[in-house]
Amino acid sequence: MKSARPKVMHAIAGQPMIHYVLDSVRKAGSTRTVVVIGRDMADLAQAVAPHATAVQDPPRGTGDAVVAAKKALKTIVGDVVIVFGDTPFIEPKTITGLLAARRQPLSGGRFPSIAILGMRPREPREYGRIKLAPDGSVEAIVEYKDATPEERKIGLCNSGVMAVDGKHLFELLEQIEPANAQGEFYLTDIVKVARGINMPTVVVEGSPDEFMGIDSRSQLAVAEGLMQTRLRARAMAEGVTLVDPRSVTFSYDTRLGRDCIVEPNVVFGREVQVGANVLIKAFTHIEGASVEDDAVIGPFARLRPGARIGKGAHIGNFVEIKQSEVEAGAKVNHLSYIGDARVGRGANVGAGTITCNYDGFTKSRTEIGAGAFIGSNSALVAPVTIGDGAVIGAGSVIARDVAPGALALTRAEQKEIKGWAVRRRKERTPPKRPSLPRPTRAARPKAAKPARPRPQTKAARTVRPRKRAAAKRGRKR
Repeated sequence: MKSARPKVMHAIAGQPMIHYVLDSVRKAGSTRTVVVIGRDMADLAQAVAPHATAVQDPPRGTGDAVVAAKKALKTIVGDVVIVFGDTPFIEPKTITGLLAARRQPLSGGRFPSIAILGMRPREPREYGRIKLAPDGSVEAIVEYKDATPEERKIGLCNSGVMAVDGKHLFELLEQIEPANAQGEFYLTDIVKVARGINMPTVVVEGSPDEFMGIDSRSQLAVAEGLMQTRLRARAMAEGVTLVDPRSVTFSYDTRLGRDCIVEPNVVFGREVQVGANVLIKAFTHIEGASVEDDAVIGPFARLRPGARIGKGAHIGNFVEIKQSEVEAGAKVNHLSYIGDARVGRGANVGAGTITCNYDGFTKSRTEIGAGAFIGSNSALVAPVTIGDGAVIGAGSVIARDVAPGALALTRAEQKEIKGWAVRRRKERTPPKRPSLPRPTRAARPKAAKPARPRPQTKAARTVRPRKRAAAKRGRKR
């Protein structure tokens, strides 16, 4: 990933990819989960808490990673499911299906000790190949780097996910050897070990889309696109209209009510809850905010964390709301910043209004009462309270509380100086240059026309050579 951050901490739709895997494991019925991490990954250990973590140091392969979890697993009763933290699309039902296969008796009454998830991707590339025995059981899993050309032609590939009978897991792991091109302990080698002691392995085929691993930034971008497709489909299935679905970006936890309409180029960050029948206009960004029914948001609005928009409220173009409540029916329609404030029910905030909530050291609140009217281009210097029904004159700077029903304004007295603009223009306009008299047509000197050369006539052309010939003859005489 070319990153200082652990790979599984990179986010998809606003959530680290490891959390998708943990969520699927939990929904599949896990009673205990251990996350195997590398050294110096305290941030990852904190992110997966309260699940236990085990440190693999140094990293010596997938088999060694499972051995690292032995101490944290303690006594094992039941099955152990091994999944990878960089496969965020695995579904809970896929895990439960794998467990069902592990617990299903084979012909003869024996139970498989291992069940693995296989897949048939369109492009197998460097996946390990699953070799099947004539009876349909798994003979071996061959890693791509160790496979022969014939083995690489096998279409059934290993996803890496497996369920193992907990009674035999570590017994099998103790017998694997790093006899491969990488010198690592491969988890997949337990299949060959189990077969050698007459413990059968079965394979369950799943969708390749669920087992997409992420090893690069480009694959992370592909995964983001797949997740966004899922989230958009879910929103529309729940009764949301997306005017241009491909241009809307969701977070994994975005929740929209029925009959919401979302216009193009809207971004939802984490922790957004939107009620029913809400119109979210184009180019709006919402994160950490809640919006109640029948509200109108945007276009070009930004709701930051802590914004709570009441029923039927209007938040218009180029308005930013942060850590504030805009109560039912209130309107903040144009070019305003409302931070650390409460806008009362039915209040109207005019264009260009700002709450001056930060003095360089502390943040203070602004209280705008119900039904108050804030004139355009006003600055409310917190802490300040505007009473219910009060009116603030346009262009005012309000630094003291305003009583309910009062008018407050801080404009200077308007003055008018008659004729000032006319005099000013005369002073600033440069005088025009005097123009010279234009000569009349008779006074203009007549230009001499150049003489045209007269064309030679045929007679002239013929006479001249004769005269020259006669002159020559006279000189000879």
